[in-house]
Parts: sequence; structure tokens; C-alpha cells
Amino acid sequence: MKHYYDSKDVQRLLCCGTVRTAQMRIQFMNEELKAQGFWVEKGKIPVKFFHEKYPYISQSEA
Repeated sequence: MKHYYDSKDVQRLLCCGTVRTAQMRIQFMNEELKAQGFWVEKGKIPVKFFHEKYPYISQSEA
């Protein structure tokens, strides 16, 4: 079971055109987590937080 998604995972799940677009989405989500006082992994987003932001994407698609 994965705990984090990387940019390739996010690109696939969101059907982003480029990896850079996925990296920017991860960066924005990580900034939100930092503002809430959490530690973040650069270039990765926790699976649970990703699915809170994108509830219409099921975890089974990952």
C-alpha cells in the first residue's frame, strides 16, 4: 500500500499533460499542508490528503 504519490502518479490520476503540471499541483498541496503545520516530503503528496482534495478520483484507480 502506497503512502505517498509522486509526480508520475499525480500526472496519471489527473490526466495532466506534463509532469511539470503534476509537480505544481503537488507543490500547492504541500504548501497547504505546511500552513497547517505538517512536515512535507518534497515532490510527494500523502495519498489520504490527495484524495481529500480530489474525492472524485477513487483510490482503486491508483
